[in-house]
Amino acid sequence: RWTLGKVYHFGGIHVGGAVAGSAWFVVFVAGAVSNRLGGVPGVSLGQLVLAGALVTLLAGMVGTSLPAMRASHHDLFERVHRLGGWTALLLFWALTVVSVADDPGRGQLGAALAGSLAVWLLGAVTVSVVLPWTRLRRVPVEIERPSGHVALASFDHGVTPFAGSSTAISRRPLLEWHSFANVPSPDCDGFRLTISRAGDWTGSFIDDRPDHVWVKGVPTAGVGNIDQLFRKVVWVATGSGIGPTLPHLLAQQVPAKLVWATRNPERTYGAALLHEILAVQPDAVIWDTDAHGKPDMVRLAYQAVGESGAEAVICISNKKLTWQVVEGMERIGIPA
Repeated sequence: RWTLGKVYHFGGIHVGGAVAGSAWFVVFVAGAVSNRLGGVPGVSLGQLVLAGALVTLLAGMVGTSLPAMRASHHDLFERVHRLGGWTALLLFWALTVVSVADDPGRGQLGAALAGSLAVWLLGAVTVSVVLPWTRLRRVPVEIERPSGHVALASFDHGVTPFAGSSTAISRRPLLEWHSFANVPSPDCDGFRLTISRAGDWTGSFIDDRPDHVWVKGVPTAGVGNIDQLFRKVVWVATGSGIGPTLPHLLAQQVPAKLVWATRNPERTYGAALLHEILAVQPDAVIWDTDAHGKPDMVRLAYQAVGESGAEAVICISNKKLTWQVVEGMERIGIPA
């Protein structure tokens, strides 16, 4: 169960696949250029032009995805990734069709395309890209702002997602999307999103409080669903990390204990939300960083495990603190 709990560490697979695929494509292009210069039939100038455009585009996508670049120019990264991805798909279609057409032994073009594995793979990729957009819609949203740091966005457009899922929303659907954990209430329809000020987009959302946003696709499962691997867990959250944590606490499917550190919780998130948390977690450890400063989250997590008898710890925080808690717990044999 400890090993299965690592299932959501998929970022390296995504990055590794993208970089490796781009590198292999560069090797393919180098081979095509070599064949062209060597007079090998079946490599046209059109193929090389399309392939060169793709190499340039993929290099730009990989470059803007580097951690330092992504952190300092996130909007640029997101637009290059999205628009570049769509453009790359179109260029791959064009390159595939031209490559099949240039094959001297192809026979009828239609039959050759139908028999090409690349065409079928591109078809599958295209369907997967288009499918979420078939569910694109503009939906109403009600926004409560308990403080200038947080907005509680409430939705009721015929969708009540499962606890532990997330929804992506946008104000400009062709340019940017932002995902947040769904917080469904067990006793009513719809759901809420807890949106904290963490950049230009979230800051503008909190200040402007739009009455409609765009949604697409279907809710997707989040990391918190691994709680069902264990008989009891400790949830460790800081600040807006309470958002992905709260739906699991409200659902009460797995016994749990909450450790939450945040600036003045009632003033920041509102008395109603705080009372909702305490109703299902009366023994929660809620640390006010305004009053007591930053806590030792590893120590608090360890104490909570000892007091509650939990089997595992799930931490929702920034990268640095999350790894501190995870490594601190795992060094003493507690799954995290």
